[in-house]
Amino acid sequence: MENKINERFIDPTIPDEMTASIRPKRMADFVGQDAMKQNLSVFISAARNRSEAMDHVLLYGPPGLGKTTLAHIVANELGTNFRSTAAPMLTKQGDLAAILTSLEPMDVLFIDEIHRLPTAIEEVLYSAMEDFKLDIMLGEGPSAKSVRIDLPQFTLVGATTRTGLLSNPLRDRFGIDLRLSFYDTSDLAKIITRSANILGISIDPSAADILSISARGTPRIANRLLKRARDFASATGVKTITSDTIKTTLFQLKIDDRGLDDIDRDYMSAIVKHYAGGPVGIENLSAILSEPSDTIEDVIEPYLMQQGFIQRTPRGRIITDAGYKHLGLEK
Repeated sequence: MENKINERFIDPTIPDEMTASIRPKRMADFVGQDAMKQNLSVFISAARNRSEAMDHVLLYGPPGLGKTTLAHIVANELGTNFRSTAAPMLTKQGDLAAILTSLEPMDVLFIDEIHRLPTAIEEVLYSAMEDFKLDIMLGEGPSAKSVRIDLPQFTLVGATTRTGLLSNPLRDRFGIDLRLSFYDTSDLAKIITRSANILGISIDPSAADILSISARGTPRIANRLLKRARDFASATGVKTITSDTIKTTLFQLKIDDRGLDDIDRDYMSAIVKHYAGGPVGIENLSAILSEPSDTIEDVIEPYLMQQGFIQRTPRGRIITDAGYKHLGLEK
């Protein structure tokens, strides 16, 4: 049976086809994450003034918050080339070697899901990051020999949703460590309005505010909901997206006013129904929901925790008073 999460409209791990067209190109256009953005701007400016490659950057946080966008912005602000890959695509040392040897001085290399790098590939990356040297083995058996290749100075930008799965040697080689947090509703409303302008959509400020509350603190979801609201407006002959349009969109997609969908409610209800509100272990929840435990931890739980609806305790997951209230249940 296919996991329900794969059909989930508000799954932030699913890239949106319109992301590239509305992605900010410069730091000045990037809304939110102000403290992190200010620090990153300083590091970029300093590297540019010294005409050196910037220190390697680790970006981490829940999916859909702008890690890939920031990697593009780093390259744009530095005025260098941008190369991109994902850790699951690097299965052999030769895959990484081909990318590293094609880099030009000061280039930015972006590796998404860097926590999924195979150990053998990660070990090759150590000397590349630290010394700008590539150590590879040529041949096999007794005739095999190690060859060291000089690399141009470059900046590696790694992105991950699970810092706990990064090895200490890899994490220690990042000079800049930046965390992205869920966005507040005022920043999301600005992002929605900006995206609407780029897409040629008219949206009332009140509609943007309602949409921002249901976007789960995530720009990717906000933009996806905006696109669906445009569809409902177009189907009914409405030229401007209003509050009523947003409410209709959310109702049809079964998303409530806090951004929770059926899967969120099933998760919370399972803890209440089967375990009297908890605590319950992740493996038991995985079996009940027919979802992998890492999907529950990475996709379902972060927003519910941020909203204060659940807690992770040493004994397992529990539903909070706020969670009971949202479900309309008595504790």
